[in-house]
Amino acid sequence: MTEIEHDTETVEPSGDGFSRRALLGWTGGALVVGAAAAGGVATAVTGTEDKSSAPALGAVDFHGANQAGIATPVQDRLHFCVFDVITDDRAKLVRMLQQWTAAAAAMTAGKAIGTGADSGVPQSPPDDTGEAVGLPPNNLTLTVGFGPSLFTKDGKDRFQIAAKKPEALAELPLFPGDKLDPQRSGGDIAVQACSDDPQVAVHAIRNLARIGFGVVSVRWSQLGFGKTSSTTPEAMTPRNLFGFKDGTRNIAGTETDRLREHVWVPAGEGPQWMTGGSYLVARRIRMHIETWDRTSLQEQQDVIGRSKGVGAPHGATGEHDVVPLKALPEKSHVRLSHPDSNNGVTILRRGYSFVDGSDGLGRLEAGLFFLAYQRDPRKGFIPLQQQLAANDTMNEYIQHVGSALFACPGGVRGADDYWGKALFA
Repeated sequence: MTEIEHDTETVEPSGDGFSRRALLGWTGGALVVGAAAAGGVATAVTGTEDKSSAPALGAVDFHGANQAGIATPVQDRLHFCVFDVITDDRAKLVRMLQQWTAAAAAMTAGKAIGTGADSGVPQSPPDDTGEAVGLPPNNLTLTVGFGPSLFTKDGKDRFQIAAKKPEALAELPLFPGDKLDPQRSGGDIAVQACSDDPQVAVHAIRNLARIGFGVVSVRWSQLGFGKTSSTTPEAMTPRNLFGFKDGTRNIAGTETDRLREHVWVPAGEGPQWMTGGSYLVARRIRMHIETWDRTSLQEQQDVIGRSKGVGAPHGATGEHDVVPLKALPEKSHVRLSHPDSNNGVTILRRGYSFVDGSDGLGRLEAGLFFLAYQRDPRKGFIPLQQQLAANDTMNEYIQHVGSALFACPGGVRGADDYWGKALFA
């Protein structure tokens, strides 16, 4: 796939309705309240500013020209959540984004939200749900993205931002073989929470959902484990649920030139609010585990184009050897996804494995939650996936069942900035 391995050898219920049950399932009750002025957002959400305590051990800097969680070293755990906005009130949405930003800055620094889980006021819900008390952030990152439906939904420009929608943020086409569940696709706003502790990631999403009560509702979400790609090439390459190494020669977080070329949106390319941002493609890919497990080793290796043990491409001896494309089966995944087979198309992947119980027929509901960042999906994921969907022999063993695209703006640059500020200016 871009699904299992994009081998970059040269670089490396939706609708407008919502239910009270859906909202209450994610919140303890109250929306975090306080001052809405941009300059006072941190104080509004986190109580009084804490200037004395430094960020906790394992904290990733929240502020910067680019959002953390893209080129950042990939953490072990994921909680990905997509929200629908359930209000047409622009001011309420902006205030929520301000509050979300302040809460995210606190949580990624290992701090509690507001007065914490024990405010000493028994008559009011706590400002923080409390399940991360005593835990370091474990490299928590929170990354936000805006979907096409935030700009125009049912023909309506709810928040007066339709004119600022990037051309690159067009709905993804339906690819051959797709069997998309609308309840696991699309959405207005996505938040990607990554941490080396699953409880920290879940805590972060839970608290953002709680803060957003009355403004957003959860459309769909996905937990992930066992990263299937890495932005740190010096580390051991992770394996996917098919047992193969995944992410060989993915773009590294230190490759600033290649990040600039393939991942970050430059000034003047699209609307100003996307400068320093990136486009995120999220695909939920069901793996037919039981069929794969009955397939011979030789066929598995031919499907992938690499050895299962060392991870060497056919015709080579080491995992990181140059891929001799002509030595690989013509329709193998590595050969078809290689940049040299796709006019240099290169994307940055941050996928995770998932196992969501069974499907009721004795089969694992398991697969890959594919996440890929790129400068323009029209030149990245879309042509690459068209190639794979039409030709990849791996399609016998996988099926795309969820899909979404989001525009992730540049990073938050200071205390007076917030997620989407330039968009709503």
